[in-house]
Amino acid sequence: MSQPSISASVRSDGVAGPSIFWLAAGFLLAGLGTVMLGPIMPSLLHDWRLTDQQGGLLLAAKFVGSFLGGVSVPRRLRFGVLGGMTFACAGFGAFALSGGLMGGAACLFVGGFGLGQIIASTNIVVGRRYREHTGSALASVNFFWSLGAVACGLIAAAALPRFHLRGPLLTFAGMFLVIGLGGFLNPSREAAAKGEASTADAERLPARVLMHFAMLLFLYGGLETCMTGWLTTYTLRFSDVRLLGGQSAIVLLWSALTAGRAISSAALRVMREATLQRIGLGLSAVLIAALVTTRHGPLLSLYCVLLGLSLAPFFPTTFALLMKRRPTAREAGFILAVSGLGAALFPWMMGFVSTQSGSLRTAMVVPLALALLLLLLSMMSERGRLKTSPA
Repeated sequence: MSQPSISASVRSDGVAGPSIFWLAAGFLLAGLGTVMLGPIMPSLLHDWRLTDQQGGLLLAAKFVGSFLGGVSVPRRLRFGVLGGMTFACAGFGAFALSGGLMGGAACLFVGGFGLGQIIASTNIVVGRRYREHTGSALASVNFFWSLGAVACGLIAAAALPRFHLRGPLLTFAGMFLVIGLGGFLNPSREAAAKGEASTADAERLPARVLMHFAMLLFLYGGLETCMTGWLTTYTLRFSDVRLLGGQSAIVLLWSALTAGRAISSAALRVMREATLQRIGLGLSAVLIAALVTTRHGPLLSLYCVLLGLSLAPFFPTTFALLMKRRPTAREAGFILAVSGLGAALFPWMMGFVSTQSGSLRTAMVVPLALALLLLLLSMMSERGRLKTSPA
């Protein structure tokens, strides 16, 4: 007599959590936190007297934390959202009070752990709640993540000339706690019904499928973070335009990525996820190659806009393809978390190549290679090779 209620509870745990308003608000903060180091990196390198390689270590610390946060996502996903918000508040609040490489890296590790929990839990909840048009739903919620990334560049451009980092960072940290508690106290009223309606329990993925998706997210985490983490610094060094204190390129990139997520949400209602994924990757490789060939500000700005539009579909299309295979929460969390390892490794590699070669432009070979590898992996997964598990 108890088995049906246990099964229903498991299904409900898969979709239970904050209402969509609080999930979107939390994702906006997660977007701010994920890309925060990019816009403030020039100030940190100057104030803390760091090399590019040491700056890359700060990025690595945050994304290693993000990996561990994603791997440890709990089965009761609503607690993953609340716990992530709490860790993010503690980590970024402490980072605001730190003043050096080692202390700052430790604080960013904690903040990154929180971000990993938030991002994994939220994406899994949305992917399970919206069985129809999963890619469109994921693109919509990730629109708010991208909106937070855009706001980060604008806030940095407005706040850095007037305020030191401490005040804005402490305010940012406090907002995580407010949103986390608000979402926990205001759960979705639709979650229970959707949990009962979901008849397909999660299944363990074959190792080949698990590793395919893990590799895609690992490489993409590195690609996106290489661009967002180093683009402001690259613009200051190589562009003939100094708009918004060098923040214009990152603002344009994230604005286009945000608009691209909205466009992707509509496109995925009429187009296959795999097709849109490959189109975006092909254009991204071409645009990264073009980006390193110009010093002219307007042309660089155009490339940033087009690159953002090209990168936008990758995550929602890839995660939608994954969720159609009904992974367990731990498997989905692991695959998402692996993107944090890529985000930790490859931006550090860019800093290393830049320091050793004496040129950040030379280091752009790292994201270019990642885009080409992703396109190759996507093309290798021909129709029927990684079939969706039968209902």
